[in-house]
Amino acid sequence: MNQDYIKPDNWSIIEEGFDAESVKSSESLFSIGNGAMGQRANFEESYTGKTFQGSYIAGIYYPDKTKVGWWKNGYPEYFAKVLNAPNWIGIDIEINGENLDMNACTEVTDFRRELNMKEGWYNRSFKAKLKNGTEIAVNVTRFLSITLDEVGIINYEITPLNKDAKIVYKPYIDAGVTNEDANWDEKFWEPLEVKHIGNEAFVTAQTFKTHFKVTTFMHNSVLENDRNLNLSPTNFDTSADKIQSSYAVIVAQGKKSSIQKIGGYTVSLNHANTLTAAEKVIQSALAKGYDQLLQDQIDAWAKIWEMSDITIDGDVKAQQGIRFNIFQLNQTYLGKDSRLNIGPKGFTGEKYGGSTYWDTEAYCIPFYMATKDQEVARNLLTYRYNQLDKAIENAEKNLGFKDGAALYPMVTMNGEECHNEWEITHEEIHRNGAIAFAIFNYHRFTGDYSYIPEKGLEVLIGIARFWHQRANFSKDKNQYVILGVTGPNEYENNINNNFYTNYIAKWCIDYTYEQIKKVSLEFPSDHKRIIEKVKLAEAELQEWKKVADNMYFPKSEELGVYLQQDGFLDKDLVPVKDLDPSQRPINQKWSWDRVLRSPYIKQADVLQCFYFFEEHFSKEELKRNFEFYESFTVHESSLSPCVHSIQAAALDKMDMAYTFYLRTSRLDLDDYNKEVEEGCHITSMAGTWMSIVEGFGGMRVKNNALHFSPKIPKEWKAYSFKINFRGQILKVDINHSETAFSVDGTEELTIVVNNNAVVVSPYNTVTVK
Repeated sequence: MNQDYIKPDNWSIIEEGFDAESVKSSESLFSIGNGAMGQRANFEESYTGKTFQGSYIAGIYYPDKTKVGWWKNGYPEYFAKVLNAPNWIGIDIEINGENLDMNACTEVTDFRRELNMKEGWYNRSFKAKLKNGTEIAVNVTRFLSITLDEVGIINYEITPLNKDAKIVYKPYIDAGVTNEDANWDEKFWEPLEVKHIGNEAFVTAQTFKTHFKVTTFMHNSVLENDRNLNLSPTNFDTSADKIQSSYAVIVAQGKKSSIQKIGGYTVSLNHANTLTAAEKVIQSALAKGYDQLLQDQIDAWAKIWEMSDITIDGDVKAQQGIRFNIFQLNQTYLGKDSRLNIGPKGFTGEKYGGSTYWDTEAYCIPFYMATKDQEVARNLLTYRYNQLDKAIENAEKNLGFKDGAALYPMVTMNGEECHNEWEITHEEIHRNGAIAFAIFNYHRFTGDYSYIPEKGLEVLIGIARFWHQRANFSKDKNQYVILGVTGPNEYENNINNNFYTNYIAKWCIDYTYEQIKKVSLEFPSDHKRIIEKVKLAEAELQEWKKVADNMYFPKSEELGVYLQQDGFLDKDLVPVKDLDPSQRPINQKWSWDRVLRSPYIKQADVLQCFYFFEEHFSKEELKRNFEFYESFTVHESSLSPCVHSIQAAALDKMDMAYTFYLRTSRLDLDDYNKEVEEGCHITSMAGTWMSIVEGFGGMRVKNNALHFSPKIPKEWKAYSFKINFRGQILKVDINHSETAFSVDGTEELTIVVNNNAVVVSPYNTVTVK
């Protein structure tokens, strides 16, 4: 049964009633972040029940030595761990001599927590009866500031209910943290210095191996009925990697006592002296004060929502789902720093390591292009350009390729491959294609061609060289084939001629060839610079073309479908509907051998190709392939339902499109895959946005214009979204009888709706029946 304890609400994630069994799941779902750091929704006070403590800092990682039973040549030397960062949120609390711990209380009532997505704060409240008989009410608010992104703030309030109470607050910062997923149970942090001055305390530590230096800081103020008592700590308890201060107060029954804790991180990525920087950051936060920081937070989120919100009228669960997805994407990455990227778990967990998968290019860039300034998407492309040398090194070291062929890593932090499953690391090479496609997609959407002569063409040439060398000529087929691969469907490893991989390989070569010709004509100095740098001759181009023009694509003429791979029809083709529900999810119930021999598809594969290259295929081809492959797809990848939703909408299968939309938007909220306690699926959340905008809204970019073919699920009354298209903000409102378009700005915008051109003028709504 899916979890159903999250209350439906348009703007908030709400849990009511304390259940120890859901604590780890809620720690994921109520996570907070600000693009620079983030943390799971761990309790501030002691908790002896099951918990997964996690705080994370963008760009800080550890190269955990690969652990495998049988080493194979070419294995990455390490698996990049998203590091569990020093814990700054901790506040041990003693009440009348007893430690507050919800797991040990005699009674916990009125438990409620809320993640307010509209305003960007997290709140938890409860009443508790301690073993010593003291009854208290607790109310805690926490947020990570968007405007001061090195700062987080906690306001922790306690009201004694049945007697006066001596409360001792013991806030601490602790760098003695570990990762749950450490390969060798190593410590990743080396403590350097512990320091305290008055109400401030600092722990400076650095990561082993990578030597990132981080100062974790805190400043504490104790208040009574919101009046600062200006207390100094009664004592400090320090060790090599932890510091804890104590504040004791006598609180009368019914009076409110609180501690306000400012905490966070300054890192060597941004500061020469992290300790001095931390002292300045605290002063900046104190100068604003709690109320102003909270107001700034509310204002900052209002600005984010103004552009990225999608409204849904008449379906609260659908509305909550899309806002949760948009909120988490913005918490994870705001596009300020081109050194950063979008990890699959964001700041909500450790699983998958790394900060960059092909998810960024295939799923996330469309969201950021349409809801932010185009510079944000350009930063994501620049990230890959900056790692081109490492991609060339990867292809040379692991595959023996030469002459600048580039294989981008499956998982990376700094451009080096750090994914340690052989069948993924070396075989899931379609990721190279997604990076090239993102360059094409960026130009198609923004109209900004400058990226290609400046940076993108070098990336494209490296990728085209890779595909040329990775394909080989089959005398039997008299065509070029690509052997020993894993497609997006990771339930088929080491197979031959994955349709999607072969298709995107051909497309990459053709597209690169076209861009070389275009740049030579329109940007001759850039062309000369690049060709000399990469040593590209016309003879090599002709070799590429030979591969692209003669690429083999497996197909069943009888069924009229492209085949996932050469051997797909040899499988026992039992559809998913005939699979015993008790056997699902198969990745948790079956051996890997059984999964690999089955016909079951983890995520869109042939259909991923139809999604990227929709215009290359007829609607009839899409219908045949969709109906064939959907019957075998178990959607055990978070990246699967969104593509199926978009294509179901294109085929007017609206009930199916809606079901897939709910699955992708509520994947974590309803814990479809029974794994949310490990963290949320951040990158697939961008696919949820695509399900509405590209699926139901039918948005496409063709011939430099936005096209729409709007549809609406019967469960909804109306929905709306905004698109930032080439500096003009287009608002789209869709209901069952009409679609309204309006544009913010000074220029008119010509769009195409259901194949008819429509001119939208500023401040003038155009309605299409």
